[in-house]
Amino acid sequence: MNVPPPGSPKAGPSIPGNGEADELSSPPFLERGAGGKQYILCGDVGGTKTLLGLARDGRLIADRRYANADFQDFSGVLARFLADTQTDPTKLARACFAVAGPIADDGASARLTNLPWSLVAADLARDFRLPTPRLVNDFAAAAIGAVTAASDTLVCLQAGEPLAGSPRLVVGAGTGLGMAIVVPEGKRWSCIPGEGGHVAFAPADEQQAALWRHLQQRHGRVTWERVVSGPGLAAIHVFLGGPELTPEQVASMALADRASKARRALEIFLAAYGAYAGDMALACLPRGGVYLSGGIAGRLLDLLPGSGFLPAFNAKAEHADIAARMPVHVATDPRLGLLGAVILALE
Repeated sequence: MNVPPPGSPKAGPSIPGNGEADELSSPPFLERGAGGKQYILCGDVGGTKTLLGLARDGRLIADRRYANADFQDFSGVLARFLADTQTDPTKLARACFAVAGPIADDGASARLTNLPWSLVAADLARDFRLPTPRLVNDFAAAAIGAVTAASDTLVCLQAGEPLAGSPRLVVGAGTGLGMAIVVPEGKRWSCIPGEGGHVAFAPADEQQAALWRHLQQRHGRVTWERVVSGPGLAAIHVFLGGPELTPEQVASMALADRASKARRALEIFLAAYGAYAGDMALACLPRGGVYLSGGIAGRLLDLLPGSGFLPAFNAKAEHADIAARMPVHVATDPRLGLLGAVILALE
């Protein structure tokens, strides 16, 4: 996927839709008589939530978040958004939806992996009078959002020695483990999605080797995603003798009690996350930077600098000096997929 060069679309405030503007608001999104189709409809459709937004001039001007459990299908979410923002679809120039699931080879349809929803571009265009939407992989959109993020939404873990024109790597632990390589091509970016989360897990010490055996008995082949993900964090907690908890519960306990099994599980998780990110970085040499996306990194932001993440990232034997020269950032904006969809819509 080719996209424009970096220059983050910063989000503006939420403002009213096509009705009358109140005294404290900006003019309506799609004001009647504004002339021309100048707005972009964008979306990030996940397994549990959907973010939808409107953009103008490459900048997100409003966004809404919806719980998927409240709707029977994506059309219901989209209808609610258009009503909430009083959007006139005939004023839309483009549309792009990032979907957490496989995209058909022709790009005309997509289905979610963890929800029985399907999106068909032609049907959405017909039913809602939209420009035919572009459907893209959600992590590809998040990767574009990360590498074009505003500097004030990035937290630097390792300054490194960045090289202009070099590839960038985006990894993100959440429900699963995503990765993508973003390569500069002239004045544009090309995003290469990957399935690096399904590469075989490589234990770094005896405890991780025991964790590998624990997971192998339950799943057969052990991938990095079995360890570096929300479910992976919960699995590590069970491995250490803790009760079965949700990833959110494990994280909360770990943050509250340094002596808990949950805290030890988190320490193992972060060391494994660093090792994985460093290994993926050696595979593509992203001297432009490594970016961590996803909710887990954002929630653990205070712990990351002093954790085992960076030591494991840089523990690459004879190639440790190469790893140390790679910048590492945490992309903290939770709307990366939405922002990436805006940019991809402008292709």
